[in-house]
Parts: sequence; structure tokens; C-alpha cells
Amino acid sequence: MNMNNFWKSYALVEAELGADHMCYPLFGKIHLIELAVSALFILGMVLWYRRAAAGTRRKFLVAVTVLLLLDEAALLLDVALTGQWDWSYLPLHLCSINVFVCLYNTVFDRNWCKEELYALCIPGAALALLCPSWLCLYSWWSLVNLHSVSIHALLVLYPLLLVAGGYRPSPRRIPQVLAFLFGSALPIYFLNKTLNTNFYFLNNPYGNIITSTFTSLLGEKFYILGFLPAIALALAVMYLPWREKRR
Repeated sequence: MNMNNFWKSYALVEAELGADHMCYPLFGKIHLIELAVSALFILGMVLWYRRAAAGTRRKFLVAVTVLLLLDEAALLLDVALTGQWDWSYLPLHLCSINVFVCLYNTVFDRNWCKEELYALCIPGAALALLCPSWLCLYSWWSLVNLHSVSIHALLVLYPLLLVAGGYRPSPRRIPQVLAFLFGSALPIYFLNKTLNTNFYFLNNPYGNIITSTFTSLLGEKFYILGFLPAIALALAVMYLPWREKRR
């Protein structure tokens, strides 16, 4: 096993092997094992959390928050210490931003944080695990792959713990969720142009299965419009069970 390859970022591997290289196939054996381990971990933690006392639940959330921060820090230290840093590693993708939303909620306990994490973080992180955009690597045994799988699993876990602990999402808070999403996307769109980055996948549809699909349907010029029905569908899926329960 070549440990030099362990530290290489997907940008460096893509430059060396090409954008079409994949360390393992989508929904192949390794990917399915990663999904199964993530699902079992999340389920086990949620069941444990439900049975825990209030004080233990608080420690649970703090522990998950610390793991999220350490996970993100590991990637940043890797690319910084190995000379692979560029602006694309700023924690400004939606999932990276949600790490700090989790931190803010752990410290201040705000309903708007919980609502945003439930409505956007769960489907976004789950979709990233199902359709990962980090497969351009030498091997699954690399820091970037391990980081990407673990941090997205933790991002699914955190808001599920909130729901398991009694938080009840409300469709009335959807405007707050959309305000956060579009309010953050607008400055990031222009920041992408300045830094030549692609946070939120707003300035380049390639390298992501979902946005590539939007491009095939709508064309490269209008692929961003594909986010609108996708967001509407995600919100419908996330809130329909609660609406039916209220009825």
C-alpha cells in the first residue's frame, strides 16, 4: 500500500490520472460496504441516543460536533501540510457550512439551526453518500475518501439525533430554510467567480453526478435551474411525514 497516495487530494489525483478515473465504482462492493457501515452506525447511535438521559444526550451532541470539526480539520491540515492547498478547500460547500451550523446549534440551541439541518443537511449529506463526487482517487484507503464518507455520515446523524430527542420539524419554518439556502448561495456564486471555485456546484456542473444530470437535461447554460425542482422534491419528502402526522 502506497502511503504517499493516502495523502493525495482528488484534485492532484485528477491531474495525474484524469477526471474519469475512479478508485471504485458507484454502487460497487466497496461503495455498498461504506453505505452499509454508515447506515448501521447512524441507526445504532440514534437508538442509543433515544434511550439516553438528558445529560447523556447533551454529551452526545457535543461529541458529534467535535468529531465533525476534527474531521474537517483533518482534511484542511492534509492539503495544507502536503502543499495541495487551493481556494477550493475552503469549507464553503453546503455540507461544510453545516458543520458550523451544527456547532452553532450545539452552543446556542436554535430552532432555525435544527430546521435547516433537518431540511437541507440530511438530504444533502445522504445524497452525497449515495452519489459521491470524490471517487477520483487512487484508492478507497485515502484520507479524502475516509474523510468524505465519515463527515457526511456524521452530518446525517446530527439532525437525526435532534429529531430522536424530540425536535419536531415544521413546514412553517420552510421560509427560514429557503432564506438560509438562497441567502448563502448568492454571495458564494460571485465568490466562485473571484476564486475560480465551485462551492454549492453553482459555477460548474461537472464532477458531480447530480449536476451532470441537470446538464444533460437542461444544457450547461441552464443546469442551475435543475436545483429548483430538486429542492422542492427534497422538502416535500422531508416534510410530508410530519404533515400527515399532524393530520
